[in-house]
Amino acid sequence: SSRQALEQARASAEELEDLKAVAKGLEEENGELRQQARHMEKEHRSLCSRAEGLQEERLLTEGQGLREQIQVQAARLADLEVSGCGHGGPVGAGACA
Repeated sequence: SSRQALEQARASAEELEDLKAVAKGLEEENGELRQQARHMEKEHRSLCSRAEGLQEERLLTEGQGLREQIQVQAARLADLEVSGCGHGGPVGAGACA
């Protein structure tokens, strides 16, 4: 019986060492996962910032395109007014053809 208790104590000690090794491995894995999570958060912030910059750039480009369209339409309107279309000529007189 004391021999049996000694064997049981050895088995328990071995199991404890195995569990300690498993716990250490899990702690190391947890540390690696935390590091990966921090890296991914940093990358996410960088991508969000880049997306905001691209959206601002797109809006500026669209705004520039709209300004150019307005300038073209204003020039056309000025040409039409100079040629007499729209204001002074009689309707259907053919002056705007």
